Amino acid sequence: MSRLPDKPTSDVGGHLSADALHRYQRHLLLPEVGEAGQLALARGSVLIVGMGGLGSPAALYLAAAGVGRLGLVDDDRVETSNLQRQVLYGGDDLGRPKTERAAHRLAQLNPLITIEEHEERLTSANGAGLVGAYDIVLDGTDNFTTRYLLNDLCVQLDRPLVSGSLHRFDGQVAVYWASKGPCYRCLFPRPPAPGKAPNCAEAGVLGILPGLVGVIQATEAIKLLVGLGRPLIGRLLTVEALGMSFSEFGLSRDPACRSCGPERRFRSAAEVREEFVATCERSAPPATDEITAEELMRRLADPSPPLLLDVREAWEWRMTRIEGAQLIPLGELNRRTGEIDAEREIVAVCKVGERSAVAVDLLRKSGYRALNLAGGMLAWAAAGGPTIDGE
Repeated sequence: MSRLPDKPTSDVGGHLSADALHRYQRHLLLPEVGEAGQLALARGSVLIVGMGGLGSPAALYLAAAGVGRLGLVDDDRVETSNLQRQVLYGGDDLGRPKTERAAHRLAQLNPLITIEEHEERLTSANGAGLVGAYDIVLDGTDNFTTRYLLNDLCVQLDRPLVSGSLHRFDGQVAVYWASKGPCYRCLFPRPPAPGKAPNCAEAGVLGILPGLVGVIQATEAIKLLVGLGRPLIGRLLTVEALGMSFSEFGLSRDPACRSCGPERRFRSAAEVREEFVATCERSAPPATDEITAEELMRRLADPSPPLLLDVREAWEWRMTRIEGAQLIPLGELNRRTGEIDAEREIVAVCKVGERSAVAVDLLRKSGYRALNLAGGMLAWAAAGGPTIDGE
């Protein structure tokens, strides 16, 4: 679905329209941009994959700057927990598709641009068509499967990938463009081991940090479209918010890179996921056996049900929990294992299944029989599992 501009940005003769001249006059005053640069923005296009913490501020500033065509890719809906950092949305947007609400807000901000909604997850089936239809790709995702798939697609189609990432109080930005410098796999050849890079849902993130990183990503996209300055190609910019310090690291192309090197080939989303499985098999403890939410429901109805051990934080527990579960936050588990009934089988629970996998490993090393609830509380809720909500 597209939202077309109410009025054209440029006239037939290749000049900015009167409306555009008024709107973009602060850009026009910059000799490095001028009318030619603003027209380059108007003719340019950016695909934003992930309309969350990074995609929200990036989209706002790209729209305000006059990038002529923005593609918004996301299959999620707005949740209350998004509002701490995803500044495109408000309370009236809860439960609505992110692409729909983002497109509505961006059209209000700048009616001179075209906004295209792609309410879907980027996959190997649709990825080439999406990436190939835009000049630049901006990665606002929070999962490694999509991140590696995006990299491989951008290498294949020769598109610059403006990458951003977040962890707690730290952020990173780089531009990966294989025809001009290294790609993402040159720096990170393989996915990280399980638990080494938790997402924001597990590790948390300072709400304002995505704004800072997302605006830097938008800056890089604008520079690339206009031909301004020195893009972050072959450079990794890091920001540490608590000390408010920025650092820069040089990046080199890996001649043996499996994505942009001589032996390169495209990898589908399924192959990327298989890489993660292989990484898990090499790096994860063998004790991380899992149980599905559906199977756990059946087991809890047995005469001798397993003991549920919730390893989230107390504030998460107060929001929602499974009845009968015992709360011991993961950070306290080492010193509190003596509180757990060693005679019972244990099912460890967290939000998405990452912290609980660590807990299962710790428990088994201490002699307990333990399983991990696959997908955590999110999977339990999706399966219709009953919960106690609120205090």
